[in-house]
Amino acid sequence: MENVVLLADKNSKAWDFANKVRNHILTTKCENVPLYDLPISKFRNGELEINPTRNIRKKDVYYIQDSTKDPQQWWVELLLIKDMTRSSSANSLTFVLPNLLYSRQDRKVKSRVPISARALANSISKGVKKIITMDLHAGQIQGFYPAETPLDNLYSFPEVVRYLIKNYPEFLENLLIVSPDAGGVTRAKSFLRKIEKLTKNKCELAFMIKERPRSGEVGEARFVGPSPEGKNILIVDDIIDSGGTLCVTAKELKKMGAKTLACYATHGIFTKGTEELSQAFDKILTSNTHYQENGNVEVIDMTSLFAEAIFRAQKGHSISELFD
Repeated sequence: MENVVLLADKNSKAWDFANKVRNHILTTKCENVPLYDLPISKFRNGELEINPTRNIRKKDVYYIQDSTKDPQQWWVELLLIKDMTRSSSANSLTFVLPNLLYSRQDRKVKSRVPISARALANSISKGVKKIITMDLHAGQIQGFYPAETPLDNLYSFPEVVRYLIKNYPEFLENLLIVSPDAGGVTRAKSFLRKIEKLTKNKCELAFMIKERPRSGEVGEARFVGPSPEGKNILIVDDIIDSGGTLCVTAKELKKMGAKTLACYATHGIFTKGTEELSQAFDKILTSNTHYQENGNVEVIDMTSLFAEAIFRAQKGHSISELFD
């Protein structure tokens, strides 16, 4: 790891995340990987200015991006940083993107619209060694990235399950895991298998079939699975945006006699705050892939997984073994 450098903007919310990644590598691998500040500012007309402060010549650079930034700025920064590392004669560049933005635009939902997830891949992948992210909205997005720039998708479920075992072991008894839509059933199954493996508790699985009248709107939801009556419920998803889907799901489950309701989503964006969610759920859990300041949300730290992924990527070891 002697040629490895971590980069992050000290004035962004990615700096604390990057520091934790660095400290994990130091304490568990005894590798002192430097973390360099990469200041990003704006000219008076709003154009971005990248201000490298350290020499990265012949270094393997891992740039950790802040997913809470304006999505358009987030994207342009990646393009400029890619150019900066090339002109600085870095040996390689890996983007560490805890939350891969534009992932929900992964297919054409109507005529003539762009597939923004593909456009992002086409623009940022050339000349980049690897991209590391977590809990993609749709696994097929990996296919947008060329073989020479693989997109490694980390999974948060092992850390979430360990957190629940440590803090809420009684909640994992008589547990029903619910996906808020059919597309998330595979994710819910991963939680189920991990919980059963580590606790020996038997869990059940269910999902909702939802209707969306228009994009961004939530209609009625229909429950498919064993009865939730008297059971602890864990709803798992990749993103909480407005929280409307989860609140509709919680309402239906309460009508059916659910005991305790908790929800987890990796990327907690909370564009409409958390007040409605707090009324619907006993516990709201998310990760720190999208920086949180909501006092009523429990944040599970994922930096150890990213640190392990960076270490394994640099050493040429398997990343998928982290989730076996």
